[in-house]
Amino acid sequence: MQLKNCHNIDDFRKMAKSRIPSPLFHYIDGGADDEFTLRRNSQAFDDYDLIPNGLADVANIDLSTTILGQKVNSPLFLAPTGMSRLFHHDGERATSKAAEKFGHYYSLSTLSSVSIEEVGALTNSPKMFQIYIHKDRGLTYELIERCKKAKFTALCLTIDTIVAGNRERDLRTGMSMPPKFTPSSIMSFAMRPRWVYNYFTHEAFKLANLEDQLKATSAEPLSVVDYINSQFDTNLCWDDAKKAIEAWGGPFAIKGVMSVEDAKRSVDIGASAIMISNHGGRQLDHSPAPFDLLSDIVDAVGGKIEIICDGGVRRGTHVLKALALGANACSMGRPYLYGLA
Repeated sequence: MQLKNCHNIDDFRKMAKSRIPSPLFHYIDGGADDEFTLRRNSQAFDDYDLIPNGLADVANIDLSTTILGQKVNSPLFLAPTGMSRLFHHDGERATSKAAEKFGHYYSLSTLSSVSIEEVGALTNSPKMFQIYIHKDRGLTYELIERCKKAKFTALCLTIDTIVAGNRERDLRTGMSMPPKFTPSSIMSFAMRPRWVYNYFTHEAFKLANLEDQLKATSAEPLSVVDYINSQFDTNLCWDDAKKAIEAWGGPFAIKGVMSVEDAKRSVDIGASAIMISNHGGRQLDHSPAPFDLLSDIVDAVGGKIEIICDGGVRRGTHVLKALALGANACSMGRPYLYGLA
């Protein structure tokens, strides 16, 4: 398959599968446990029909909107995704520049492979940084200060990853950061010589925002699960979220809201936005799809806080349906990683 023959997200998915080693593809593609929630995230959009409104004068269409205080060309976020340089050597450099080119809001992950400072200097478009609360609270607040200096326009706190989800594909493939070339995985890497060449002829992979932290914790490659379970604070509570909002002092989103109650709490602590998200079906399997929750959450807090529907978005019609139910925007992660790969 060639890029010119890619006409939808599934085409890019198939092409990514043919270009990168199996452990990396399944890290992007997989979910938790039986992957019910992963599948449901997209299927949920099929439960609603679109009824066309005829003779409505569509000569001049404006998709722009304002979200988290920033004017963007469309109501579509690039969600935070970790370790993008594993999928292409340009990683977050490429995705942040693409977001700027097309006028999308870009989100950088704590687990990114390009630093806060570099991405901040690379583009002038709206950028949000995604944080986790580490056991080392000093590290968390250091990241916030780095984002201020790098002129990020918003911050979001992910609240659904206190412990890692049971991602069985990663267990089977031995996915780690950086990749380990073991007897069980070596063949999958050998079958992708272009990826191997690029990996070894460009700068070494690293978690650019956490270099000192990783040096202090382990000299060996860690699985993503091991890092999450050893470094993220399981005592995370709403007071911690409120303190992070106060420390940032600007537009702030809570990512991982999956109930009306948590949406209301987000309003109460002063968040600017919520991202209805189950982490792409990678955490708690059999949790509902964000789109399934959208109407109830809009009824409860619409107009009090901005609402971003995150998960399962694969087509423009999905975004349209979410907007019709009251979302301010949507976000997606896997689709642009398939394209990057």
